[in-house]
Amino acid sequence: MKHIFIINPAAGKADSRQRIYAMADVLRDKHGQDVQCVLTKRQGHATELTRRMCASGEELRFYACGGDGTANEVANGIIGYDNAAMTCIPIGTGNDFLKNFGDDAPRFSDAENLWNGPQFPLDVIDAGGRIALTIACSGIDARVARDVHKYSESPLLNGKSSYVMSLIANFLFHPIASRWTVELDGNAVKGNYALVSACNGRYYGGGFMPMPEARMDDGILNVLVVDRVSRMTFLRFVGRYAKGEYKKLPYIAHGYTPRELRIRSEQADIVTCLDGEILVSSDITIRLSDKRLNFFGPAGCDCNRTARD
Repeated sequence: MKHIFIINPAAGKADSRQRIYAMADVLRDKHGQDVQCVLTKRQGHATELTRRMCASGEELRFYACGGDGTANEVANGIIGYDNAAMTCIPIGTGNDFLKNFGDDAPRFSDAENLWNGPQFPLDVIDAGGRIALTIACSGIDARVARDVHKYSESPLLNGKSSYVMSLIANFLFHPIASRWTVELDGNAVKGNYALVSACNGRYYGGGFMPMPEARMDDGILNVLVVDRVSRMTFLRFVGRYAKGEYKKLPYIAHGYTPRELRIRSEQADIVTCLDGEILVSSDITIRLSDKRLNFFGPAGCDCNRTARD
């Protein structure tokens, strides 16, 4: 087995390369493992690297060293390869994916806890061939996610506060809702919607939790559809939405569990955010792929540690 550290040198606010190199040295020198470190050079590079390596047929364990975007790229690279599995070492800004593991999340920061950890399958979201580990969101939240990078460069803002700043800017200067046809398992309704979130996991945007019941290995896609609301109502809604309390506002927020979600727009392109990666299209179809991704983590970890009914 080969252990490959895919390192995003631009992730986070500090250069973490030396810390990752030190972990790799421990696996090589202390545990006698075959180890390689590779730096990404551009967006999408991690997917290209991992896909090419997987094609060799060699048994591989990948360590996505970065944030949610790096994890997403590695997942898109290894998907469908039985000889490959991945984990995450968080050095990014938000690291929302690992929040699903609750109290186990800090253990992912050291490869000593990972290299011989158990492997288990995770569901993933498939959006037209692009994979998301946790959430695929369309609407104002996706537009907010698209603009977060404008604020994340500030040393005064962390992952969640950068998201909040982007939310405020989009709230003040752009329409809340979009006119779409939303189709759930073939049942289509045309209307004005603030957002549609398809959830396999529970966190995005620096810790927002749209659907706390979403579990990453149950074969169920949880979808939240939020109707058009006024700016004042949206302000009241955001706090409950962030805490996973959408059920307290049933007159605007509706939860479903379809096998397939399709969103179409005749007026403007739909901005969709897949684990922080942006996709723009006028017609997008989202499905759940059961147990499709091989993942490994610390012994005893649980990807549904924070799930609620």
